Amino acid sequence: MELARRSPFYAVPAWQEAFAQAAPTLAQLPRITKSQLREHSPEGFLPAGLDLRALVAAGEVEEESTSGTSGASVRVVFGRTWWAEQEARALRQNPYIAEILSHTPDLRRAVLTTPGCSGVSCYNRWLSRDQRTLGTSLFVNQARIPFTLGDEKSAAMAAEVAEWAPGFLDVDPVHGAWFALYCERQGLRFPSLRFILSSYEFTSCRHRAVMERVFGVPVIDLYGSSETGHLLIEAGGLMRPSPETALLEIAGADDAGVGELLVTTLTNPYLPLIRYEIGDFVEAREGGFRVHGRRRDALRGPGGRLVTTWQVDQLFKRVAGIAHYQLRQAEDGTAHLRLLPETPGEELRAAGHELVASLGSLLGRSVTVETVDLITPEDSGKFRLTLRESA
Repeated sequence: MELARRSPFYAVPAWQEAFAQAAPTLAQLPRITKSQLREHSPEGFLPAGLDLRALVAAGEVEEESTSGTSGASVRVVFGRTWWAEQEARALRQNPYIAEILSHTPDLRRAVLTTPGCSGVSCYNRWLSRDQRTLGTSLFVNQARIPFTLGDEKSAAMAAEVAEWAPGFLDVDPVHGAWFALYCERQGLRFPSLRFILSSYEFTSCRHRAVMERVFGVPVIDLYGSSETGHLLIEAGGLMRPSPETALLEIAGADDAGVGELLVTTLTNPYLPLIRYEIGDFVEAREGGFRVHGRRRDALRGPGGRLVTTWQVDQLFKRVAGIAHYQLRQAEDGTAHLRLLPETPGEELRAAGHELVASLGSLLGRSVTVETVDLITPEDSGKFRLTLRESA
């Protein structure tokens, strides 16, 4: 909190009055919205006496832009070693990964995620393998939409992964699942794999089922953001916090215990955030959390009841053959479901019939369904499993 007191953003009366209280609790402090972060970051959050240009020139900080999942991207700044350090802290919260890394700290990874023009992965121009290698990480895919990849490009990706022999895959779940299906059709396995980290967006039970079936290793969720670092990692069926990185609160919980996640960062002195509205719904569980998905992706059920992406996704555990999906709810509450099959051309009639009934019951309105061969991402490159047309 001391760093925040020295930052221009917190110099306004609302924050100064809150700081002036005797030993204020987090709940007594204002919140930071994503729009405020977008407007004032990074300069507004730099403590007094620090100059961004000088820090960049000296190589002390890195500046990045977020993917813009919930709107326009945000500029963020962190120390040169901070990202790797906070990731390592999060990974150690999973005992299985911690044991592996204790013996092999420099475990190789192959990254299959939404590519951006960051110098190591770009879907607008071809980059060589050397250009896509950064330390122990190989950035494999260069396509924004995995479903449009032909066999030639998929084969080249698989060959690179096999030659790299990674200890784990670091995937966006949509890209990871589609790559897994190609490998399954070709009978490919990677003996070096120990686990799969799934992050960047919500991991559906269908994505998880595909990757675990094909590669035979556990899929482990990792949750966070560019502006906060990694906050939660899956362990023992729950998402467990990384307490050295941030303090987590749940605000406005409903009768089911689902509320909005607020984040107070602890380790990035260049972007001190207090009660930041990260934009996700979570639920407190004994010993951890359950992530319910983006606030903007939540649907509405009978009586205006909140229906989260996680609640929708639970219904997909009962069906098979689905690689990916999108459920779009209209303003009148009705919804349309698009299913993308694991096997191209499969109609998924039985699965569609079951989901129409179960989703209709959840939403309290009629649901229609179709099988498609393409679902496109948002401008950010990320996919939305659920969305309301007004959101």
